[in-house]
Formats: sequence, C-alpha cells, structure tokens
Amino acid sequence: MGKLKGMKITKRKIPATMATQHPDHAARPFWHNNVFIPAVEEARELFLSFKDLGISEYKWDWEGKLVDESVLERLLAQYFEYFKKNPLGKEKFLTFRLPNPKVETEFRLGRALMGIASSAGLAKQVGMHSPPLFEVILPMTESAAEMLAIQEAFAEIAQLKHPLNRFEKDLLSHVLIVPLFEQVDTIINSDKILDKYLDEHKKIFGFTPPYMRPYVARSDPALNSGIVPTVLAIKIALSRYVKFARDNKIELYPVIGCGCLPFRGGLYPLRPERFLKEYKGIRTVTIQSAFRYDYPKATVIKAVKALEKGLPKGKAVEISVSDEQKLIAALRPFEAAYKQTVEGIAPLINQLAAHIPRRRERVQHIGLFGYSRGMGKVSLPRAISFTAVLYSLGIPPELIGTGRGLAAAVKSGNIKLIEKHYTNLKHDLYFAGKFFYRQGLVNLAKKIPAWKSILTDVEEIEKYLGKPLAPKYLNEQEHQLISAKLHKNLRNPKNIGKLIEQSAALRHSMG
Repeated sequence: MGKLKGMKITKRKIPATMATQHPDHAARPFWHNNVFIPAVEEARELFLSFKDLGISEYKWDWEGKLVDESVLERLLAQYFEYFKKNPLGKEKFLTFRLPNPKVETEFRLGRALMGIASSAGLAKQVGMHSPPLFEVILPMTESAAEMLAIQEAFAEIAQLKHPLNRFEKDLLSHVLIVPLFEQVDTIINSDKILDKYLDEHKKIFGFTPPYMRPYVARSDPALNSGIVPTVLAIKIALSRYVKFARDNKIELYPVIGCGCLPFRGGLYPLRPERFLKEYKGIRTVTIQSAFRYDYPKATVIKAVKALEKGLPKGKAVEISVSDEQKLIAALRPFEAAYKQTVEGIAPLINQLAAHIPRRRERVQHIGLFGYSRGMGKVSLPRAISFTAVLYSLGIPPELIGTGRGLAAAVKSGNIKLIEKHYTNLKHDLYFAGKFFYRQGLVNLAKKIPAWKSILTDVEEIEKYLGKPLAPKYLNEQEHQLISAKLHKNLRNPKNIGKLIEQSAALRHSMG
C-alpha cells in the first residue's frame, strides 16, 4: 500500500481488534475501583486496552456521549514512552467515531474534525509518528454523499490559512472514511453505496482510496429487525464485498461491531473460535466493555491473541445470486414477526430501561428504531438497554420472531440454506434459551397480547431444536430466580435496577 495523496501513510497495518466504549459491562473494570467509567478516565482505559490486553485499535466515540476532546495530548503527555515504542497511526490506532450531522448538532462534528486536523502537527512537534489520526467512522451511513461531505469538510478545515494555523497539510489534508451501515437493507446493499462512493471520490479528489473498511453493525440491525435477518444480511454483504474488491481492484477490510450476547454478536472470550468460524471475511472486530471486564483478564488476553491471529486468515463465503435472493426472501418473515411483536411490547421495555444502571457518561441519543404503522411510531432504548431488559425478564430477544420465522422457512424449504449461512443458529438459540423464564412470559401474555406471540416463537424454536428452552447450569438457574423477582417487582422502581445488575453479572454482560 503506497503513499496516499494528502496523507503520509505507507504500508498500513490493519488492526484485528478494536476496543470500544460501549456501556455493556456488568463487572468493575480490572483497572478501576467502580463499575461506572467517567469520561476523564477513558484515556487511561484506552492505554490499558493497548498495553495490558494487546488490542490494536480504540474507537473514540463522539456519537451520543461525552468525550474527552484532549485525548491525544493526554495520551502523549502521560504515556509518552509507550507511544514512542508503539506509535499511534502506525502500530496502534485511535479512530474517532463522528457524530452524524443527520441526528446530532454539527458543532460536535466540527470539533472532532478540528482535533484530527491539528493532530499531525502535535505529533510532529513532540517527535512522534505523524499523522497519528487519519481515519474516521461515520455512523448511520446510508449514502455515498454523506461520506464525501465529511471528507470535503475536512479538506476545507485542513486548508485554512492564518498565521496561527499550524495544520500540517503536507502530512494530512485528507481523511479516510469507515462507513458504518446499521440497517438490514442498508447492509445488504452497502456494496452499491461503496460503488457510488468510489466513483464520486475519484471525480472530486482526483484519486481512489487505497483500501476501504466497510463496517457492518450487529446490534442496531438486530434491534430493528431481529437476529436472523441481521446475520443473513451480513453474510450477503461479506459475499458481495469479495466480488466488489475483485471488480474494483481495491482491498476491503470489513469491520463488525459486536457484543458478547448472541443478539448483539456472540463474541465473548471463552469461545473466539466459534465467532471466527461464523464470520469469515471480517477483518476487524469490536472488543466491547463486557468482553474486556466481565471475564478473567488472562482469558481476555488469550482471546484477543486468538482474534489477532485468526481474523486475517478468514475468507468470506461467496453466495450465488439465486441463493442471495432466497436468503433475502427467507429473512422477511423473521423480520415481519419481530417488528410486529416489538411494537406491542415496547412500552414495558422503555419503562424498565429507565432503571438500568449507568456505565458511561452519555448525552441524549436519538434512537434508530422507528417504522411507520397504523398506530404511529415506536421508540426504543439503545440496543444494550433493550437487550438487558429482555434478558433480565427472562425473555431473551433472540427468541422474538425467530420461531415464526423458522416455521416459515421450513414451510418454504429455505431452512437448510439459512443453516448453511448462519452456522451458529442452533447454538445461539440454545444459549439464549438457557436464560428463558417461561412462567414470566406466560404471565405477561395474559395481560398484553403482544407477548403471547413470543410463546408461539418459543413453541416453534423448541420444535426446531428438539429440546425445551430452560436453564442448565447453576448461574442460569440463579438468573431465572432473579427474573422471577423482577416480574414480581415490576411496579417497584427501587428494586428494578438492582435486579437487572444482579442478572447482568450472571450472564457476563449488561446487554
């Protein structure tokens, strides 16, 4: 990979693991005296993710949370010797997730871009590798125009002329975009967005990016469409990326955002090989807070090493056009059943989500979930809170819509194709089923019709698996007892947060 116009970057190392600030941990971090992590401590967390855990990249999140804007100065001042040996932008990577101007005020975006533009000069001044920052993540990407607008804005900032302006535009006058695709249909068709982007990028900037890192979400599409449609959409995207890279003669290094529980990705330290087998073709995975802090540190370090070694070897499975069409048709019944049910159970989920213990300093976030129905629009909490509430109730979200979708797949003859491309399907349902509290669902179904449809899902899933959904080990049995207490205390706000926290500790993840 040669020098990129507007960026002094050669032989770019592609990181396999990316630590994030997702607030999904249940336990206290190994380096901190409290489960709550204030923004002022996140630079230290970043450093220890690199030094102690061996993670290669850290996502610095400007979207929906308070952020330490002096992160680069803080890192270089406090950990100078470490970053002298492990330079940012060369061996270790700090990547900003920008606020998307569609849903957040532009001034936050401007501050983030200004920080990146000034980073090259700062690093050069202290004798460090420069530029240390050169790539940004754009959440909720839905078009090439959104990506190009960020790059054009950065180019204008980098070209500002003033005696006090010390931007090193010879080192950094262009920023690379990591587009984050967050909806099932957007993920499936993301290759079309990339194609349009490459064409327009060449016209506007006069050159083609040396590589791209398309980033597929796992949590938000599951929140909006359910687990099976999300997994199948990602498999289709990974297949299309292989063809796209071949046709356009450009390297693609796909990223996936995933949590520990199956609904949010199923990447946890005890079985990284299961994830590697499922998501062949992914080049970078997010290592979220639950992964880092809800398991023994030695286990986490071992898993990070396995991912760093295993991810570069994976090759995506190419899917034929006819099988693609069958998969897209097959995922629709899952999606329709899921959305129909979630619309009806949303009020209770929102009520309980307000009591989830805080883990990070967040600002108000505009949720993604909202689809038009005759009753209007439904709002949901963030995916972590959504997952935490349903697991704590003993009704894991993996179950919603899935049983009815499976029944439709069996009827249409698509079940074997789904199993071929979602290899961990039975495992994920079995895993979620161990946290299922049957009596709680029965009681809710008597009061609110929407919950009754999940009983149908359970019946169909049990028929598919050939075994009942039930706890097996002691921690799962204890989890069910806490779920029972939560159902009895639904009208007692004082106990809800405590019970959710207790159940989260048992499943090794808040949500």
